[in-house]
Amino acid sequence: MSSLSLAVRDSSTMLRRNLLHARRYPSLTLNLLMTPVMLLLLFVYIFGGAMSGGLGGGGRDEYIAYIVPGILLMTIGSTVVGAAVSVSTDMSEGIIARFRTMAIHRGSVLIGHVIGGVLQSLASVVLVGIVGVAIGFRSHDATALEWLAAFGLLALFALALTWIAIGMGMASPNAEAASNSAMPLILLPLISSAFTPIDSMPGWFQPIAEYQPFTPVIETLRGLLLGTEIGHNGWLALGWSIALIALGYRWSTASFNRDPK
Repeated sequence: MSSLSLAVRDSSTMLRRNLLHARRYPSLTLNLLMTPVMLLLLFVYIFGGAMSGGLGGGGRDEYIAYIVPGILLMTIGSTVVGAAVSVSTDMSEGIIARFRTMAIHRGSVLIGHVIGGVLQSLASVVLVGIVGVAIGFRSHDATALEWLAAFGLLALFALALTWIAIGMGMASPNAEAASNSAMPLILLPLISSAFTPIDSMPGWFQPIAEYQPFTPVIETLRGLLLGTEIGHNGWLALGWSIALIALGYRWSTASFNRDPK
């Protein structure tokens, strides 16, 4: 069997293992998924009337269109916390150490976790997107190609955050620490353009909010789905995604290949 065939076979096995774990213990995924759904409903129906004033007074419908792309990114950030917890559990229970000694493709363990995390993130995005459409989100001007580009960007960013979450999980001593260390992936969207325009923030804080990883992706999604100006955000979104993938991959593989003490 060729090295490629071995890698595909073992990675598929590890992916099935991780998806079975997610199916048997759905409470973690459900809890992480409910956070963005509840925030979406909270900001639309409780704060939407007041928050829409900062968008020119377009009302709740305009605010729904504004907030849904940000909530989709928050959904990815919250869902990948489960990947960090999962890989940390494997590390603390000794499963990773056992996999290191088995005659399997070495990278398949991480690949299984990564693909499983991305699939769960995209499934969560679809579910939250359905909720958004149900409460009034519409994209009348987006073409099929723009919808495809938006989904591709979400998938790329999900891959980037999943690799970062895997690195966090492997560096954490237990599942609780992994969950805590991955909290910035949930909190960063709160200080982005997800809920309010950048120009409404304090002047000293605007560069931080504008150039952190989430804002360019959110603004690019808005441009693709709502027809707003994308400008340099498209390149920043791609740059951040590729940089985070490279960082997460390097971090995860270095931790995995490190000899256990």
